[in-house]
Amino acid sequence: MAPPSTRTSTTYTSVRRPLDALRFGIEGPPALTRVVADHLRRLGARASDGDAGEIAVGGGGFAPVTARTAWGGLGSGIEDEATAQAATGVMAVHGRRHGAPRGLGVDYLATATGVLTVQGLLAALIGQARGGSESRRIPVSRVSTTADRTGLLAVSQYLAAAGADESESVELSPGGPPFTSADGVLFELETLDPGAWAAFWRALDGPGDAIRAGWRPFQFRYATACAPFPAELHDVTRRHAWERIRWAAAQSGAEVCRVRTLAERAQEAGEDSGVDPWTMTPMRPGKAPVTKAPVAASPAPGRPLAGLTVLEAGRRIQAPLAAHLLGLLGARVIRVEPPGGDPLRGMPPACDGISARWLALNRGKEAVEIDIKASGDRRRLRELAADADVFLHNWAPGKAAELRLDAEHLADANPSLVYAYTGGWAGRLADAPMGTDFMVQARTAVGEAIHPAGETPAPSLMTLLDVLGGLHGTEAVLAGLLLRERTSHGVRVESSLLGAADTLLAPALGAAASGSDPRRPAGFRHPLPTADGWIAPSDACAAAAAAYDLRGMCTEDALDQLRSHGLTATDVTTDLTGLAHDPRLSGSISRDAHGAPAVPDPWSLA
Repeated sequence: MAPPSTRTSTTYTSVRRPLDALRFGIEGPPALTRVVADHLRRLGARASDGDAGEIAVGGGGFAPVTARTAWGGLGSGIEDEATAQAATGVMAVHGRRHGAPRGLGVDYLATATGVLTVQGLLAALIGQARGGSESRRIPVSRVSTTADRTGLLAVSQYLAAAGADESESVELSPGGPPFTSADGVLFELETLDPGAWAAFWRALDGPGDAIRAGWRPFQFRYATACAPFPAELHDVTRRHAWERIRWAAAQSGAEVCRVRTLAERAQEAGEDSGVDPWTMTPMRPGKAPVTKAPVAASPAPGRPLAGLTVLEAGRRIQAPLAAHLLGLLGARVIRVEPPGGDPLRGMPPACDGISARWLALNRGKEAVEIDIKASGDRRRLRELAADADVFLHNWAPGKAAELRLDAEHLADANPSLVYAYTGGWAGRLADAPMGTDFMVQARTAVGEAIHPAGETPAPSLMTLLDVLGGLHGTEAVLAGLLLRERTSHGVRVESSLLGAADTLLAPALGAAASGSDPRRPAGFRHPLPTADGWIAPSDACAAAAAAYDLRGMCTEDALDQLRSHGLTATDVTTDLTGLAHDPRLSGSISRDAHGAPAVPDPWSLA
């Protein structure tokens, strides 16, 4: 473990936030820089006067670091949220449950790109704070991000599955929650247990054949972004009142959550407005940091986190994605897996015998098998944490404390540790249901925000918050590492799916709070059909483009016609395997050692 720098800690004894005493300037597309400015302020930096000409952060003893962010490459035709979603496959994946491409009604890629930009800036500052003359770590002074690379990262698991050696083991067809009760309540259902699934439906007198046929597509909806279970299950819930459905959930162990409105969430969020999407708490003050020798080799020479070690005990998407990004920035990542290895390694479809989806988030990581229920293995995990810079997990709430593996326990072995938890609710909502992607979408009104007026609110079956929550997790870890370098003390950081939802919905919730209509107009970001595909006009040109009937024209001719009238549009990617050869994209898709598709890094560092 590389020891924390003493250069900044002796100079800035009053540092409480990672960017205290630093200043920033912002220049770039407002949609892409909204989150950058907001998060830099929340991390302690102050806005500079005047025109920065680009995004720039510096001061407080740090040399300036600059960043540029854009929608895509010059001449790519990717110039706003709509065209970025269309080109990168986001519209195709989100639209699977509808049977046709659909755009998200929120600026998802702009939000995620902003978080990635902040990550790059933090990583560059960490590299400066660590100092040293190690040849494997090259100082970074410039960061570039683009929304098209963000889009590829967002669909990377779906892309990996599409490019695997074998086909999907479940049908990719329209369908899925939410369900509707007899009294008109829209709700989301969640359970990870097939027994609870069956018990819930039996309590509502559901037909056995439909219950059995529905479990597998429901279970795989996280992987496929659709859930074509039998329509009879929707008929079942329409026969029962909401109170009866809640009773069935309580009896079975399944959970249900009403799909909230933006107006409801705005009123609720107003009570704790200004809450940061992550928290940072110093470890037990007064303990001297433990100095360890740096790792002799780095998996990513030249990157700002080279020589640092991340110990990750993550499941599914959120924590594994956060650790994956830290690995791309140069850290050595060691995955803690249960005896026998992560069961998701075998999730179909496979590349070279390993799950393509699993590889999308875990390639390049080392692995160690540990049974956290066994005292001897827990002791071994503490020993690993003593030599790590970061311990990252997303266990169920309270589990780490129960196992004596919480921050206060690991601080005994390593006071310099950055202890990171990526969870669902951050303890902020007393009545919160299970903290999974689709339940958080339902509870926070993401399900309403992503659909325009006139459409039924429904959480996207694309894992929007798991991915954005993973990005927030990386951002929190990097902020914690920088704070450690400036104070010489370990830090506990926590991020959540709720924090990700708040970041994503900030404009819509602001509109709702002011009494304005927070939803987009009917038909917003609905691609236009052509004879052989779909076209997505830019948001600014959508109304004018809708006046043309393009259904009898091939996509290429339809684009030519729109462009001849001064309108901007691009064709919608519907086959994800075509992304590997798409000239619109600013980064190339490669193949890893197992033959699985690998998307380009989301930042360019120089």
